[in-house]
Amino acid sequence: MQGVKRRVLPIVGTVTALLLVPAQNAFAGGPIDKGSTDNGLKGDDLYAKATAISYDTSQNGSGASVGPITVTGSNWTPPACWHAPLWSAKQFAQETEKGYKEVSDDPNQPAHARRGSYEFRQIYKDGEYKNYNLDKQDEGMWWGAVENPNAPILERTACNSTLPFWAENGETPDIETAITPEVLAGLAYGQIKVPGTEVTLAPEGTTKVNLRTWAWLDKGEFKPVSVTASLNTPGLNIQATTTAKPVSLKLEPGTADAETYPASGECAINDDGSIGEPYAKGKADQTPPCGLKYLRSSGDGTYKLQATITWDITWVGTGGAGGDLPDGTFGNDQEITVQEIQSINR
Repeated sequence: MQGVKRRVLPIVGTVTALLLVPAQNAFAGGPIDKGSTDNGLKGDDLYAKATAISYDTSQNGSGASVGPITVTGSNWTPPACWHAPLWSAKQFAQETEKGYKEVSDDPNQPAHARRGSYEFRQIYKDGEYKNYNLDKQDEGMWWGAVENPNAPILERTACNSTLPFWAENGETPDIETAITPEVLAGLAYGQIKVPGTEVTLAPEGTTKVNLRTWAWLDKGEFKPVSVTASLNTPGLNIQATTTAKPVSLKLEPGTADAETYPASGECAINDDGSIGEPYAKGKADQTPPCGLKYLRSSGDGTYKLQATITWDITWVGTGGAGGDLPDGTFGNDQEITVQEIQSINR
């Protein structure tokens, strides 16, 4: 593709390139949160500043019990690294020259580091590129590798084998790791938070052996949440919104000595957004649409009822792109006391 040149780092060059990476591109932290009232950059926010990626979390879950969802039924994970436009021609020239001078002027640097620094500089000054493309300052940007700080170290450094390269503004380089709306969707997935899952029970807290216990969540407690990830630089302007929609509640009684309603333990979400049905007087002999029955006492302890919501994940992005991402789950444990029914013979 015109305007795009890539080169795999040699062993010596790898070390040198790391020395030359600007301090603000250390990628050691988390995102700028547009949903926050304080957008002042703090230590970890340098990551987002360097990559020009921002996250709008104004439609995200909120409250004391919120937490991140866990991917289910797939080994998919948010992107560990990618390539994005990071520097203008002037910025890249300044940073490269600064790094070269620091290495070459340091008497403690070994010969191979000095040599690698020189070779790296020559690629952009008098080699494959000429004078850092300063004559094309307004036509494109230098792209570089970006690491996701939340990814495992070996995965997030996988993009570092490619040297910085030039791409014209508005052009998406034809490389597998180039940032795209789909990559942004994956990053937004990692920022989604959903409310905790504490179901209402009847009886509440303490129930009896062989007594049907009704479980439900009121409408309005669970609704779709979303996060939008955006990249806006002179080189590229793209975004993606990832949305999580609740689809079912899974009840796990915390013991094999129990039955669930329905038998699968999966309670579907009703059309009005509620789950299950509130217990009402006169329903004691009915089977709850969502609930459970314990068959054995918890003795002096309790059972841990786990209530987990499954969230359907979709995304839409720049240019009409979009699709599905793997489902996610999030839940909480609730302590349940189960007592034997006491009878008195007269």
